[in-house]
Amino acid sequence: MSTITILGAGAMGSAIATPLVDAGHRVRLWGTHLDDHLVAAVRAGEPHPRTGVAVPPGVPAYLSVELDVAMAGADVVVLAVSSPGVVDITRMAAPFLKDVQAIWLTSKGFAPNPAGRIQLLPQAMEEVLAEGAGAVPPIVAIGGPCKANEVASRRPTAPIFAAAQAPERWAAMATTDQYRVAHSTDRDGVELCAALKNVYAIALGIADGMSELGGQPFHDLKAAAFARALAELRLLLDAEGADPWTALGLAGAGDLEVTGLSGRNKVYGMRIGGGERAGEALAAMVAAEQTVEGVPAVELALKFVEQRHPHLIEDLPLLVAIHAVVHQGRPTEDIRKAALSL
Repeated sequence: MSTITILGAGAMGSAIATPLVDAGHRVRLWGTHLDDHLVAAVRAGEPHPRTGVAVPPGVPAYLSVELDVAMAGADVVVLAVSSPGVVDITRMAAPFLKDVQAIWLTSKGFAPNPAGRIQLLPQAMEEVLAEGAGAVPPIVAIGGPCKANEVASRRPTAPIFAAAQAPERWAAMATTDQYRVAHSTDRDGVELCAALKNVYAIALGIADGMSELGGQPFHDLKAAAFARALAELRLLLDAEGADPWTALGLAGAGDLEVTGLSGRNKVYGMRIGGGERAGEALAAMVAAEQTVEGVPAVELALKFVEQRHPHLIEDLPLLVAIHAVVHQGRPTEDIRKAALSL
C-alpha cells in the first residue's frame, strides 16, 4: 500500500482515484483554486460534477490552501490539472517532492519554456524541477483510451503508463481488474500522441458535425481524417526519435478512437462542422466548464514542429488545416482537402 496524492480535482483527477483505491492505496485528492466547488461536492459525498460519479468513500479532498497537508508523506503524486497549469502546479508542488518516488502525469499538451521553445509537458516539468536542489523523480506519462467517466465507473479501461525506466513497476501499482494498465519505455512518444490526439479529434468532430448539418453521413471523410492523423503522428514520432509504432497502439490509435467518439475536442469540432464559428464554439464550451485542450495544443504543436522539424510542415496537412480552422477562421473545406490528401 502506498500513499498517492492526486493534484487536480477535475474529471480525470477525481476519476483515477477509483482504480487507485481499488488497487489498495491510500488516496488523497487536492484541488486548485479553480476546483473549490468540485472539492465541496466531493466532501459532501455527491457525484462529481464533471463525471457524475462519486469519489470512493475514504478519499479525503483538500482545498488549494491545504497543499502541504495533502502532500505530507506522499509516495507517488498524480498530476491531473489541465495542461496550461502543469508548469505552475509543478513549481508549487516542488518543495514537497523530496521523498516522492514518481510523478504520474495524466495531463496532455505542450508548454513553452522561458526562452520560448515548445516542450512536451514531461520535459517542461523536468526543467522546472531541475531548478531546485533535490533529485528529480521519474515522470510517468499516462495515455491511452481512458475516459474519465468510464474510469470512475469501473468500466473496462486500457491506459498505458510510459517511463524511461521500469514502467512496469508503476503500471503494476495501478492495475485492477477493470483498469488494465499497459506499459512502455517510449515516454515521449506516448506523451506526443496524448497531446496530438486532442488536436486531431477536432477534425473527426468536424466530420461528424458536417453529417448532422447536411443530414447525410460523412463517415468516409472521418475515416480518412483518422488515417491521415495516424500517418502524421508516425512522422512526428519518428522525427522526435520516439517509436513510430506507438502511434498505432493504445496511446495513438486507441486514444484517438475514443476521443473521436465522444471527447470534448470532438464535441468542439462537431459544433464547428455544424456551422458555428470556432470562437463561438469555444466560448460556449468554456461557459459550460468544458476544457477543450486541442485548441491551445494545436497552436503549440505547430510551433513545436516549426522549431524542431520545419521540413515536416508540408507533410502534415491535417495539422496545418486544423490550426487554420481553429485559429485563422478558415472554412472546414480545409479539413476535407487535408484528410483526402495523398
